[in-house]
Amino acid sequence: MDIIIYFLLFFVGFSLGRIGHILGGHLESPHHWIYGIIILIAGLIFYNNYLGIYLILFGIGFTISDLKDMIELKFYGVDDVKIKKFWGID
Repeated sequence: MDIIIYFLLFFVGFSLGRIGHILGGHLESPHHWIYGIIILIAGLIFYNNYLGIYLILFGIGFTISDLKDMIELKFYGVDDVKIKKFWGID
């Protein structure tokens, strides 16, 4: 049962990251992989209980949804994507 919850948290984090990219990618703001790293670090602080595990999985999904920008070390700015895809990593 736990594996299903873990997968759902990862998927929810990824989905919210993609929705944020599509709806907010035109805003002059920090890229959302930074928020994913912050959530991941908070999860590592509380790794002894379920909250920490949930935060880690959510943070990983949120970070992976903006993996391309993280690899290119884009910290702040507008996403310059012409075609916005939900099931992609950008």
